[in-house]
Amino acid sequence: MKILVVEDEKRMAQALRRGLEEERYSVTTAADGISALELAGSDHFDLILLDLMLPGIDGFEVTRRLRGTAQSIPIVMLTARDTVPDMVGGLDSGADDYITKPFPFEVLLARIRAIERRRFDSQPRSLRVADLVLEKDTRRVFRGSREINLTQTEFRLLEFLMLRKGRVATREAIIREIWQGGEAVEENTLDAFVRLLRQKVNFGEDVNLIETRRGFGYCIEEDSPQ
Repeated sequence: MKILVVEDEKRMAQALRRGLEEERYSVTTAADGISALELAGSDHFDLILLDLMLPGIDGFEVTRRLRGTAQSIPIVMLTARDTVPDMVGGLDSGADDYITKPFPFEVLLARIRAIERRRFDSQPRSLRVADLVLEKDTRRVFRGSREINLTQTEFRLLEFLMLRKGRVATREAIIREIWQGGEAVEENTLDAFVRLLRQKVNFGEDVNLIETRRGFGYCIEEDSPQ
């Protein structure tokens, strides 16, 4: 699970990052609202932990702007503002949860686990792009009537691209998601996996579904050019 922590208090941000990474979450931090919006628009996150008192634009406005662009990323507000109007305003702006500071870290982890369960239950159990079908439960992939045998990494890569159908997945976002950080991933590893995956998916087919966006990353579309 990839979490964006938006917190301008440096010690708090470091503590959250350290604690979450110890629980094996992938964490990115931002110190202001504008940076948070830029990161949320250019990368894939499963959850945003959002302070309200931020430089520039506050957490209420960050949430409203994200919801205005149809972003469905779960948002948990973490704030010292504990009045009823603040809580109501936060939830009404589009937040999924509201936790007042100070809070036990175990409570935050429990709230995150609850969001993970809802996210898992709400996701479709199969993905489709044109005649390409990925079945999550059985971990089988078909192109029309032809079954495609994929390695575990290839399966995760294809699932990641299909979840973002029609949108470009940056190289950095793919590496962080598939290789959990990517510090040890060599420069050409991703290219090699995409090449192998494309060969398997497109074998004997007239339509290429996996497209390279040079300088940006990869995407999967129903009408990608050869």
